[in-house]
Amino acid sequence: MEIWPGTAYPLGATFDGSGTNFALFSEAAERVELCLIDGEGAELTEERIELTEEDAFVWHCYLPSVQPGQRYGYRVHGPWDPARGLRCNPNKLLLDPYAKATSGEIDWDQALFGYDFGDPDSRNDDDSAPHMTYGVVINPFFDWEGDRSPNVPYNETVIYEAHVKGLTQLHPEVPDELRGTYAGLAHPAVTGHLSKLGVTAIELMPVHQFVQDSTLVEKGLRNYWGYNTLAFLAPHADYAATSRDEQTLGQQVQEFKSMVKSLHAAGIEVILDVVYNHTAEGNHLGPTLSFKGIDNPAYYRLVEDEPQYYMDYTGTGNSLNVRHPHSLQLIMDSLRYWVTEMHVDGFRFDLASALAREFYDVDRLATFFELVQQDPVVSQVKLIAEPWDVGPGGYQVGNFPPQWTEWNGAYRDTVRDFWRGEPSLGEFASRLAGSSDFYAHSGRRPVASINFVTAHDGFTLRDLVSYNEKHNEANGEDNNDGESHNRSWNHGVEGPTDDPEILALRAREQRNFLATLLLSQGVPMLAHGDELGRTQNGNNNTYAQDSEISWVNWDRADQPLVEFTAAVSRLRHSHPTFRRKRFFTGTTVRTGDGERLNDIVWLHPEGRAMEETDWESGSKTIGMYLNGDGIAGKDDRGGTITDDHFLLYFNAGDSLEVTLPPEEYAEAWDVALDTGDALDDAEICKAGTPIALESRSLVVLRQHAGPEEEPDHSVAASLASQAANG
Repeated sequence: MEIWPGTAYPLGATFDGSGTNFALFSEAAERVELCLIDGEGAELTEERIELTEEDAFVWHCYLPSVQPGQRYGYRVHGPWDPARGLRCNPNKLLLDPYAKATSGEIDWDQALFGYDFGDPDSRNDDDSAPHMTYGVVINPFFDWEGDRSPNVPYNETVIYEAHVKGLTQLHPEVPDELRGTYAGLAHPAVTGHLSKLGVTAIELMPVHQFVQDSTLVEKGLRNYWGYNTLAFLAPHADYAATSRDEQTLGQQVQEFKSMVKSLHAAGIEVILDVVYNHTAEGNHLGPTLSFKGIDNPAYYRLVEDEPQYYMDYTGTGNSLNVRHPHSLQLIMDSLRYWVTEMHVDGFRFDLASALAREFYDVDRLATFFELVQQDPVVSQVKLIAEPWDVGPGGYQVGNFPPQWTEWNGAYRDTVRDFWRGEPSLGEFASRLAGSSDFYAHSGRRPVASINFVTAHDGFTLRDLVSYNEKHNEANGEDNNDGESHNRSWNHGVEGPTDDPEILALRAREQRNFLATLLLSQGVPMLAHGDELGRTQNGNNNTYAQDSEISWVNWDRADQPLVEFTAAVSRLRHSHPTFRRKRFFTGTTVRTGDGERLNDIVWLHPEGRAMEETDWESGSKTIGMYLNGDGIAGKDDRGGTITDDHFLLYFNAGDSLEVTLPPEEYAEAWDVALDTGDALDDAEICKAGTPIALESRSLVVLRQHAGPEEEPDHSVAASLASQAANG
């Protein structure tokens, strides 16, 4: 085989149309061998090629005969001294950190570990090659046919958190061979459903190549969520229909690109949930699969005085070393690759606080954030932080840099508390209004708050209103795993029931949560299947449930709830008052009727503005007036943004009458939404008169349209449909 010197960059295996350049960083290495893999199991063979070219610790060569589909790995010769944090062992075949596709799964043989089981201080020299995942050389060329990002502004964004397999595995309209795959996600039956809901961005749970945990495999379970990354540039092979055919090695990349192109054609952005805080290699007792054997101290945070051990801010055994330039480079190269080559539109960073730990404390001005700020590619896409990790001081909601948005865990907790009857009115009002207390100080706007009530981690929406306790027995940990404080309420019966009153109340509460979420200031995020009434039977930690417990069961879809969700989403989309670009000022503006009113007014059930003592009264009911003439900011052409006035009433208590505010707010109101269905949707509600609120219900009133304009009753109509269908 001809071996040319090649180049040190780009890192990884790069096919240029003729041959392939290979480049691997390792400062710890004394020698590096590139291994070209052929065959399987006992028939496995490898051709070893020593990399004699080394520039600034990057080992490289160019092989003119290597084409896409070639499997490969590396063997790194160097010091084995765990006490100093050095774990090189050429008997371990290593996955390229820059592999763009993979083939095969690790089988957890002892050969994958650097020591003999039962003797962690020993050295194991068994050959791990037959038991490894291999890198695959890919064909990078793809006809995007003019694909462009929808580039939806944050204030118009509706996010749908989804799992590639879980969303599609049981979809009756997706062909069997495409279920659970990227191609299945791109099927018109799926994109059509998302479009109906008004979804503008799908946030995919981890699709970087991840590892099946040995502890789960031993129990007959599988890593479903995927927070166990091994290759930061490779799409997870199990989610590709093409990867099921060994003759199409590396085609998962083409399939992923086709999925993105289809979603973009439907106007839907693609956001990836990414796990750059740790890898699948675990702690000092974990396997040697890639980074650990290539350059352990460069890639991992080691305990300063005892470098044989790993710092663990993630609860997984290790933390990526974001203080080292090559670890940072890997993260940034990965992010740029997914944007430029795979056309994704943004990222949600798992345990993002861990990326800010340069030394010990979380530092929002850490090097990683500085690099993102300066990067001309990554800085331009949607950046969402999960603003916590498991280390000391890791809860950092509101403390990320200005260009970042954040999963707002306080929004989730506050809204759950309100609707289960334990409200803090001031806190609830702050969350509805965009959480300026968290974000305004850093120059950010309401869209910095990614609002959610449920996510993959925890109860589904239906389970939130059906269970007081978690039921995680299927996970094999005696129900000891998962969060115990869920802020949930079962409404009188734990789990399934035939009681029509409880079922009706649970249905109303689901509508309350969905309407609150979609009509709050900020960016709403729906968890997949919540609009379908999806249940996990009380399991709030389905990380290991790659099964019907977690998959969306489309045959049991709550279709009226789907219609309701779509109708509320249309209401949000049609009215800029629900998706304001700037925070409320609390100052007066002139309304269309010549009155001067604040841009937002919090209302007491008696029809007057809330007073200071009202906030601590223990009331479970509050009204919110949104002044359509008080929308700060300009539209895309510099024009003034105006809308109708709206009244929203949130009642987490018993049935009661509230008095509408006086005529200066509006002379009359139309019913736009009533989750309790106590109001006639054709009714015109006069200023200053009482209206009935059903117990635990949300009412939205729109300034009366007048005879020349018909009011929009689409939400009310969807409620009537839901009532008719039980």
